[in-house]
Amino acid sequence: MGLFDLFKKKESPKDQEMESKLLLSMPMFKNGDRYSIVDVIAHLKNVWKLHIEAENVNDDTAVFSINGNTVAIAFMPVAIPREDINHCIKYAYGWPTADEETAQMTGHAIVTVMGGETSTYANYLLLSKMLFSIMATSKAIGVYQGQQTLLLSKEQYLEYEEILEDNEAPVPLWVYIGVQATQTGNTLYTYGLKEFGFMELEVVNSQLDMEDLFNFINNICAYMLENNITLRDGETFGYTEEQKINITQSKGVNLDGDTLKLEM
Repeated sequence: MGLFDLFKKKESPKDQEMESKLLLSMPMFKNGDRYSIVDVIAHLKNVWKLHIEAENVNDDTAVFSINGNTVAIAFMPVAIPREDINHCIKYAYGWPTADEETAQMTGHAIVTVMGGETSTYANYLLLSKMLFSIMATSKAIGVYQGQQTLLLSKEQYLEYEEILEDNEAPVPLWVYIGVQATQTGNTLYTYGLKEFGFMELEVVNSQLDMEDLFNFINNICAYMLENNITLRDGETFGYTEEQKINITQSKGVNLDGDTLKLEM
């Protein structure tokens, strides 16, 4: 089966399950800096073209409606507990100075999106646009998203403007992709697909180049998220008719519970 033949097999209309789900993320600040809610709302309107209904908002707390979804932001003039940050620092390979910069944290914001009749995918897009607007209009140093063990620098977040403009999936902002290089091969795994109702993926001891593997997993995740595609045990796929990548469900190597292994 060709890769794109597999991706034509979409789920039934329960697609991207419509459910009320609370999403939460925390932008971080140092040196006493903070966001301006006026600037954030202006950016949401002017850059993302979002319809916002807001009354009585201020820089400490704000609750408003964006395209029918309730969004809340609150500023906390304290650092996120260090033990929470330390748990994620060891995974933040994309932010080499994370330990040093987060140690200077003096405050953080709590940003939540409460989904109504929209999908989990749409709600995460809205959350990311909200976080991007905070990054773009303030001196925030980065974002902490503990549920996916994500610790992302401001610079990393701002790289995804075009993808967010196109309403595509900014996979590294939503899903942690773990990488391990050993003498027996390269291993990758995802952590965060379960937020969208999918099983996590693993590639174990592959002889393929790490960069190629990362890009492949990133692309697979994007297709799954954007098209609500579910990979299943026993299926095969590939970029060509000759390429056959087996999918096997079994106990996770790097994660608890079962994962889908891609034999590459």
